[in-house]
Amino acid sequence: MESVIIEYDPSYSLQTVRIWRESKEQAIGQKEIHSFEDHVFYLNNILVQDNKVYIAIDTSEEQVVGILACNENWVNQLYIHTQFQGKGIGKKLLDHAKQCSEGRLFLYTFEVNKKAQQFYERNGFSIIGRGNDNEEKLDDIKYEWTKF
Repeated sequence: MESVIIEYDPSYSLQTVRIWRESKEQAIGQKEIHSFEDHVFYLNNILVQDNKVYIAIDTSEEQVVGILACNENWVNQLYIHTQFQGKGIGKKLLDHAKQCSEGRLFLYTFEVNKKAQQFYERNGFSIIGRGNDNEEKLDDIKYEWTKF
């Protein structure tokens, strides 16, 4: 499978939100609290205000297989299609976020998401805090990566 990273285009909104929700639900073991329509609105109107949003596309199927929302200091969203996890897409997107950063990135991941913790730690992130200030009311882990 060959994938490319492109800037998000709203024509991919339904595919993007579908894989985002499925990936998140699998990762945390609970259903998304917002409606599908609200999630599409959030992606197209709110998330894009303070973040660059990128999607990974499987070129053979023209299918969205990942989403990254980041700015120069934060990885705000990173989700990979459940059937394409473990194929290097997450690393490709995370490396893109690192390249777009100012040399330092922060992110949160849910404590129940052990796969994400292992992934971020393998890719140079270190735990710097914990909390639970999120809509899902789940414990969070705050990570930091520095280029130097």
